[in-house]
Amino acid sequence: MSGTSSPEAVKKLLENMQGDLRGLSLECRKKFPPVKEAAESGIIKVKTIAARNTDILAALKENSSEVVQPFLMGCGTKEPKITQLCLAAIQRLMSHEVVSEAAAGNIINMLWQLMENGLEELKLLQTVLVLLTTNTVVHDEALSKAIVLCFRLHFTKDNITNNTAAATVRQVVTVVFERVVAEDERYKDTVEQPAALQGNSNRRSVSTLKPCAKDAYMLFQDLCQLVNADAPYWLVGMTEMTRTFGLELLESVLNDFPRVFLQHQEFSFLLKERVCPLVIKLFSPNIKFRQGSSTSSSPAPVEKPYFPICMRLLRVVSVLIKQFYSLLVTECEIFLSLLVKFLDADKPQWLRAVAVESIHRLCVQPQLLRSFCQSYDMKQHSTKVFRDIVNALGSFIQSLFLVTSTGNTSAAPNQAGNNVSGSAGSAQAAPGGLGMGGGATVLPAFEYRGTWIPILNVTVQGSAKATYLEMLDKVEPPTIPEGYAMSVAFHCLLDLVRGITTMIEGELGEAETVTQLTAEAPSSPAHSSEQQDLQSASDQSEKDIVSRAVWEEMVNACWCGLLAALSLLLDASTDEAATENILKAELTMAALCGRLGLVTSRDAFITAISYSIQGQNVQMISPSSESHQQVVAVGQPLALQPQGTVMLTSKNIQCMRTLLNLAHCHGAVLGTSWQLVLATLQHLVWILGLKPGVGGALKPGRAVEGPSTVLTTAVMTDLPVISNILSRLFESSQYLDDVSLHHLINALCSLSLEAMDMAYGNNKEPSLFAVAKLLETGLVNMHRIEILWRPLTGHLLEVCQHPNSRMREWGAEALTSLIKAGLTFSHDPPLSQNQRLQLLLLNPLKELSNISHPDIRIKQLECVLQILQSQGDSLGPGWPLVLGVMGAIRSDQGESLIRTAFQCLQLVVTDFLPTMPCTCLQIVVEVAGSFGLHNQELNISLTSIGLLWNISDYFFQRGEIIEKELNKEEAVLQKQAEEKGVLLNRPFHPAPPFDCLWLCLYAKLGELCVDPRPAVRKSAGQTLFSTIAAHGTLLQHSTWHTVIWKVLFHLLDRVRESSTTADKEKIESGGGNILIHHSRDTAEKQWAETWVLTLAGVARIFNTRRYLLQPLGDFSQAWDVLLDHIQSAALSKNNEVSLAALKSFQEILQIVSPARESEKPDTPPVINVSVPVVVGTTTATSLGRSFMRTDSIGERIGKYNGSEPPIITDEIEDLNLWWAAWNSWYRIGSESTKPPITCDKLTFIPSQPFLTALIQIFPALYQHIKTGFSMDDLQKLGLILHGAVSVPISSDASPFILPSYTEAVLTSLQEAVLTALDVLQKAICVGSENMQIMYPAIFDQLLAFVEFSCKPPQYGQLETKHIANAKYNQAEWVALNYVPFAERSLEVVVDLYQKTACHKAVVNEKVLQNIIKTLRIPLSLKYSCPSESTWKLAVSSLLKVLSIGLPVARQHASSGKFDSMWPELANTFEDFLFTKSTPPDNLSIQEFQKNESIDVEVVQLISTEILPYANFIPKEFVGQIMTMLNKGSIHSQSSSFTEAEIDIRMREEFSKVCFETLLQFSFSNKVTTPQEGYISRMALSVLLKRSQDVLHRYIEDERLSGKCPLPRQQVTEIIFVLKAVSTLIDSLKKTQPENVDANTWAQVIALYPTLVECITCSSSEVCSALKEALVPFKDFMHPPAAKVQNGES
Repeated sequence: MSGTSSPEAVKKLLENMQGDLRGLSLECRKKFPPVKEAAESGIIKVKTIAARNTDILAALKENSSEVVQPFLMGCGTKEPKITQLCLAAIQRLMSHEVVSEAAAGNIINMLWQLMENGLEELKLLQTVLVLLTTNTVVHDEALSKAIVLCFRLHFTKDNITNNTAAATVRQVVTVVFERVVAEDERYKDTVEQPAALQGNSNRRSVSTLKPCAKDAYMLFQDLCQLVNADAPYWLVGMTEMTRTFGLELLESVLNDFPRVFLQHQEFSFLLKERVCPLVIKLFSPNIKFRQGSSTSSSPAPVEKPYFPICMRLLRVVSVLIKQFYSLLVTECEIFLSLLVKFLDADKPQWLRAVAVESIHRLCVQPQLLRSFCQSYDMKQHSTKVFRDIVNALGSFIQSLFLVTSTGNTSAAPNQAGNNVSGSAGSAQAAPGGLGMGGGATVLPAFEYRGTWIPILNVTVQGSAKATYLEMLDKVEPPTIPEGYAMSVAFHCLLDLVRGITTMIEGELGEAETVTQLTAEAPSSPAHSSEQQDLQSASDQSEKDIVSRAVWEEMVNACWCGLLAALSLLLDASTDEAATENILKAELTMAALCGRLGLVTSRDAFITAISYSIQGQNVQMISPSSESHQQVVAVGQPLALQPQGTVMLTSKNIQCMRTLLNLAHCHGAVLGTSWQLVLATLQHLVWILGLKPGVGGALKPGRAVEGPSTVLTTAVMTDLPVISNILSRLFESSQYLDDVSLHHLINALCSLSLEAMDMAYGNNKEPSLFAVAKLLETGLVNMHRIEILWRPLTGHLLEVCQHPNSRMREWGAEALTSLIKAGLTFSHDPPLSQNQRLQLLLLNPLKELSNISHPDIRIKQLECVLQILQSQGDSLGPGWPLVLGVMGAIRSDQGESLIRTAFQCLQLVVTDFLPTMPCTCLQIVVEVAGSFGLHNQELNISLTSIGLLWNISDYFFQRGEIIEKELNKEEAVLQKQAEEKGVLLNRPFHPAPPFDCLWLCLYAKLGELCVDPRPAVRKSAGQTLFSTIAAHGTLLQHSTWHTVIWKVLFHLLDRVRESSTTADKEKIESGGGNILIHHSRDTAEKQWAETWVLTLAGVARIFNTRRYLLQPLGDFSQAWDVLLDHIQSAALSKNNEVSLAALKSFQEILQIVSPARESEKPDTPPVINVSVPVVVGTTTATSLGRSFMRTDSIGERIGKYNGSEPPIITDEIEDLNLWWAAWNSWYRIGSESTKPPITCDKLTFIPSQPFLTALIQIFPALYQHIKTGFSMDDLQKLGLILHGAVSVPISSDASPFILPSYTEAVLTSLQEAVLTALDVLQKAICVGSENMQIMYPAIFDQLLAFVEFSCKPPQYGQLETKHIANAKYNQAEWVALNYVPFAERSLEVVVDLYQKTACHKAVVNEKVLQNIIKTLRIPLSLKYSCPSESTWKLAVSSLLKVLSIGLPVARQHASSGKFDSMWPELANTFEDFLFTKSTPPDNLSIQEFQKNESIDVEVVQLISTEILPYANFIPKEFVGQIMTMLNKGSIHSQSSSFTEAEIDIRMREEFSKVCFETLLQFSFSNKVTTPQEGYISRMALSVLLKRSQDVLHRYIEDERLSGKCPLPRQQVTEIIFVLKAVSTLIDSLKKTQPENVDANTWAQVIALYPTLVECITCSSSEVCSALKEALVPFKDFMHPPAAKVQNGES
């Protein structure tokens, strides 16, 4: 009070007082002298007080009774002017607090009098107010009197006074209670003795209360009494009172001073005992009243509810509940139940409105609601108040939509607003008179089934600003505007939701932070503090449990009602803002339920939101319906059989946004509701036609389903936003915890499964929402991909198998994108250190291989290609998977697929071999091989073989590194296997791992070598043998065993089998327009090529690598197997194969055994590298294996275990190999040259080149086996040679093999045969004695060939034609021209005989006789020989042979070994010299003379070599010769000659030589032996006889011919005979007489008569010859001699 106690203020007060007193004395001077006096004494009094006291105010207060007295007296005058002056003065004193208690009492009494007199009422009220508010001196009775005074004034007739008094009462009541508060504040530090509890009996025992409190208590108690219409205890003098005013005062006290009631038990007692019963009593008319029930129906008239009281009661109730709930639990339960009842439809509208307002007041106090829940809903036998409130609101809202048609008014259905209240008559239209204007409305409203309720803006969010609860001045119930109650109820719901959720979420947040803090608090070392922590934590958790129970109960209690109400409102809402609020409420509730883990309620809210998104079916909406929603989209529903179309309104889109918001912000608490959320979003996305794009984001797509999808521009602009929010929603999944993420993934998977089910069996566009979003979720959660990878990819793999192609395509797209993203994502730790994760990521890629759809596989392979291009260097342990994917492609999977896979493989082979673990190399080989076997695309197969070659090169270059790594790996595996107690299982075990790699490569190539396609076989074969040749030296020695048996021989077996069973059908063309050469136009011929290649390759390896193979234990078995293959190939009925087999045979026979070849290098290796001949053995051993591409001897020596000398295969074993080869050769030869049994068109006859090659092998082979070559073997050889030469040739081939017939040239086969024999005879020549017995056999063989000149050999029953008659293009067989061959053989015979004539075997085996016998054939044929040269050669050969053989024969004459030869020889001479064949007609004279000279040579041979040795020659033979000469000496001619030719054809020379020989041997002077004499005598007698014959014939012919001259020939002959006779006679004369036999003379003389007869001949030549012949006869003209004695002449 510094303002009133400052010296200036005091001074002013004193002045004012004195002024007032003076004024008073002036006014009363005339009429009221006592007053005047009092005033003047008062002035003196004031002055003295002021002069005497320092504390003037205190002194004034002490004397206030006296100071006030003059003014009181002034008031007593009842003079208005004076009264006013006095009251003002009194007020001034009061305001300076200088009034004592006594003075105050006096003042009040004075005021009371004024009041009773009705004077200065307003001033009075003002004075009372000043008196009571400035200080607290007025107590007890005085106070009550002052209050009553105000009440009394309130009930005056004057309106102003009335209202002022009412206000003053209110203020006074407030002041009374404020004093209590101030008093409590003063005494708050003094500890009170607890008062004994008040018993109900003593209502007024307030002795324990302090003064101010006591006043307040008395006042409040009386207010209750008054409202209850009872007499007051304290406020004595009250005359009247209204309930409404009383209730207002009660409410204001309760509202303004709750602390007073809560702190003082007395007051609390009043509340319980007085206020509550009062309220309940006053409510009774409202409770009992039913609107619309006619009064007659009830027995007693019911008091109607009275709006002012009812409304005030509700206000009181609101305060009670709000402020004293904790004191009045039970009572509040009753109040709340009443409130709920007041909402019933049968209560008056105004009552429902104020009830709703009251409830709204509760709804904005979440803590209160929470208390309700704790106190009622959570107690066992209590009313579920909280639930009831919420449900009641729901029912209330529902009831507002139900149009009442009570008896009072029949409401038309379209006047939705007219819910009629029975009390107020017909309702009025909404404010502003807006009715239903043709379905279009400006106002926001709810509309449901024809009921239209506007939404009024009743309150600000979160505050319960009531309208009707504030209408304290209204007596009549007000008219409630349409939609008011609905709007309030709507706000109740919203505030309720907002309040509860904010409160619970706030507390939840706190609880969570506390738990986190306790969890994170580092445990202190002190034991005790730990215990404390534990203690507090456990308290905390108990508290949490309790709170949580309350929260859950609250939510459980309210959600059903809320949901029902909100759903209904959402359905009915036509206003965007309202919709937004409703959705927000649903969203917050859903989120809250989610956080509390209340699944059912959470799902229910989400379902509600979702349901409101789904859109309406067009059929349900009739065209005339008055929907206030703007339709923004029409589309097809996502269903198995879509019925019609679906409309989306803007509200649906709003709902969608809410749902997105929910998922976005509260995804962590959605759990299993993700399913609902996503299903809904999917449906919307479907209707709006959003399609997935890259990375799974949905983009507005063209409406696929055609015209059924219609989007307005409004929604079109919204689409990108929606799409964006959708994407963000899934991006935010990276912030979800693992469990929530799993819920999301599971939900997406089951959505996807539904979509898959729907897409079965039709090819319509499927819903790809789930797949796209699975992809998106996976991509944003890469940092923890492990936890969701399996369910994610597992599901996508199922999608990839779906029959609907679009579905599959997206499944694959998603899966491959995820895999690529996973591999490129920078994980922590990086993938290179986290192999498990890498394999996990790659595994689904492998799984895709089990799906047969080609589109999926293409995606898979494209993914592999991209992975290779981006991650190829860092795949590490993922290689087997990646390679497995390429290898999983099968031939039947289409060209493009194979091509893509192959592209991947090419990339691997060209770029990534060095980066992959060596253990994967084997897989690369397998995969490359598998592409070779694909039969779709030949080029790929061929290229893959090329890749295998590149791989082998890589192995070679990096051999050491690979070997080390593989060995290391092997050791690990070995150890693991041992630990498990199993054997290490890998192909080609126990070869070292590096060798196994090679073996796998070889085995793969081996498989390709038997591919059905010839080109592949060829390429693979070449590659296989090239790799073995080039890199085989890298293999361990022991591994060669596997190469030979498992790779090469296995391959040969398969090729042989395929070749022998191949189809002989002609292949028309090679597909497309490729022409096939006739040599390859059947499968059989194509296989033949393969067989050739393979056999040659194996043979070459045997040849070049024999030094490696021979030390292996089973070389001889291998050799046998190889020979067997060569044999079967050689005997195959295919010229190409058989010939090639022989080539291979030749190749393996050129080998020299390692023992003998150590001086000279081997045949050049396949890849020539010049290397010094000896390489230090250390180089080979230090590496364990030499990595040189060489085949030098040094290396080879190095191979044989380091320093040990090379192992020399023993000769015996070697011989065995050669004899095995000989046996094979013999079998091939005998089989192939054996003539066929039947002869038809298809008979297979070996070709010339084949036979040639076969025979050419023999010389080489023979070199190795000559030591053991026996007669039997020779016999075998002979058969084969003979057979081979006898084989005819096909007429097709004849022009190439045969020379023109006239040329005397040998075919190569014949050459080979002779060479073979030549080799043999040379070997025999230098060979041992026992070998020489083979000569005769060779002669036999050759002589057999000689016979071919005249008798070509027969080949079985085969008909051969002479070449001249063969038609070139027919399949006929042509006999060869054997003449040159036979002639060459003959020359060989002669040569050989010249060398060997004296050999015992040759002598013993009658070789000469055989030669003669053979020559006799062409000699006897002479001109009939096929070739003229034959008999000429035969003659010359005979002459040569005889010139050597006859001396031998003479030598052995005595042994009789040649006895049988002579007759043979005689016959041969006979047949030749006097041949039965006629010379050809065209023989020229020169030719004839040449031939004659040959005959002459023969005769000369006889005269030189035979006849001189007649005594060593059998007599018969000599006789034969003589007869022959005789025959020859007489001219003999062929009768066929014409006259003209006779003279030429006469063999004059020949006859002459014969004759001369005869003569010569007739007169052999040197008769040494009787033998010779005998020859002479024989010769003479033959000669003479011959002359006689010729002469006789001549005479005869001459006589017959008459005048005609005789033929020239005959004339010549006769002349010759005549000359011979003269010569003979001359000779006889010269001979010693004893040599001439008498007989001979007699024969000579006997010629004479015949000669004489010739004299008549006409030829002059004959005559002159005759003359000469007759002259010598003169010597015989002797006289007859005497008879000789003894009868001898």
